[in-house]
Amino acid sequence: MPPRTAAAAPPARKVPLRKLLRAASVACGVQFGWALQLSLLTPYVQELGIPHAFASLVWLCGPLSGLLVQPLVGHLSDRIAPAASPLGRRRPFIAAGAASIAAAVLTVGFSADLGRIFGDDITPGSTRLGAICVYLVGFWLLDVGNNATQGPCRAFLADLTENDPRRTRIANAYFSLFMALGNILGYATGAYSGWYWIFPFTVTPSCSISCANLKSAFLLDIIILVITTYITVASVQEPQTFGGDEAEHPGTEQETFLWELFGSFRYFTLPVWMVLIVTALTWIGWFPFILFDTDWMGREIYRGSPENPGETQRYHDGVRMGSFGLMLNSVLLGFTSVVLEKLCRKWGAGLVWGVSNILMALCFVAMLVITYVAKNMDYPPDGVPPTGIVIASVVVFTILGAPLAITYSIPYAMAASRVENLGLGQGLAMGILNLAIVIPQVIVSLGSGPWDQLFGGGNAPAFAVAAGASFIGGLVAILGLPRARIASSRRRGGTHR
Repeated sequence: MPPRTAAAAPPARKVPLRKLLRAASVACGVQFGWALQLSLLTPYVQELGIPHAFASLVWLCGPLSGLLVQPLVGHLSDRIAPAASPLGRRRPFIAAGAASIAAAVLTVGFSADLGRIFGDDITPGSTRLGAICVYLVGFWLLDVGNNATQGPCRAFLADLTENDPRRTRIANAYFSLFMALGNILGYATGAYSGWYWIFPFTVTPSCSISCANLKSAFLLDIIILVITTYITVASVQEPQTFGGDEAEHPGTEQETFLWELFGSFRYFTLPVWMVLIVTALTWIGWFPFILFDTDWMGREIYRGSPENPGETQRYHDGVRMGSFGLMLNSVLLGFTSVVLEKLCRKWGAGLVWGVSNILMALCFVAMLVITYVAKNMDYPPDGVPPTGIVIASVVVFTILGAPLAITYSIPYAMAASRVENLGLGQGLAMGILNLAIVIPQVIVSLGSGPWDQLFGGGNAPAFAVAAGASFIGGLVAILGLPRARIASSRRRGGTHR
């Protein structure tokens, strides 16, 4: 690729950190809904009649939509001139994505009611085909909205930080901090079982109390999402020039989107490939946990089942306890986000990422041990699990908040700082990083259900795969990514390790 030349220009005034903080706030609203999705929807689809073995296939909608939506939205936002819209080039996509999320959560929340209109049998234990179809439409739209919002928001932050590695890490730490806040609010909402008292109209003949709680939680999500989206969109004007971000490869204007997306791989350096490889291994580790965290608590720890009416209450008690554990997870996620920049400056981003992945692997191994112990213990007649088992499970959920904060921050900061000299737009770069996230999710979604069934139908086999992938990813990060502190370069076109 020929070297780039840049015209001399007066240095742009840096965006204050307080404005970067406000620009990242939409992550709270998006993650509030994502937390509800993670904690409540796997149990909910099983209530609608989808067997546990196929529950993971429902989540295939998300990775498949993210496979193209986020790179496409990033590509389009890169190509829009900042003056073409009063909101610039990133914020229209952020606002449109948030509107899609709001429409999606209404569809998902009211899927049981809409299914009844379509003729569903609402007898407990029956399969509700109409509700499942409505749910899948809403679920797909929800993930499209998530991808259409988060990708441009990450690129927006990269634009505002002018690819200064230190400020980019701080901006992504802010984003991670708001994700933590959204998680805390979302998981706390999911753990509370009395929302139907506050929103009594949500209880209907086709929507039981647990369904009404889910519906009410999604109504709260819309309120939070509207507020945080407004704060982000109104926080700061986008820069009118983007330096190296606007450079084009020869012939780019004639290239189709897919050719540009996959053709850009030929410009990747080894450090970029290492970031993508570690990201993929990290998400092979995370996705089984994301799919089955509260389901694991309800099935393996509380010995309940959403399919068996006699065990439904125990199952939902476990789901709520899992949501409580995820809320504590998010508290630690927020704390880690605050200190993350100092850790990276002291030890190097690569080492911090690698150690966090090994910690993930140890936590997943601990879940396997807890599963084995719980399976071989005698529970009291009322079926309530021993206190020690519950505490151990919640502690593991909590500890996982630290590596999750690193997963939400370091890969994006590393990708943003390493594509500066490649002539790629930040929106497309975030979309390419997203490929390293969604392809592992597709693999896990397709394989985890049959894999678990092969070994008895529990969640332990998927967690074993997660532990192995996390450990390998940690080793690759420690050995293949730079340990030295990434120096902050204030010169345009400067090189970063």
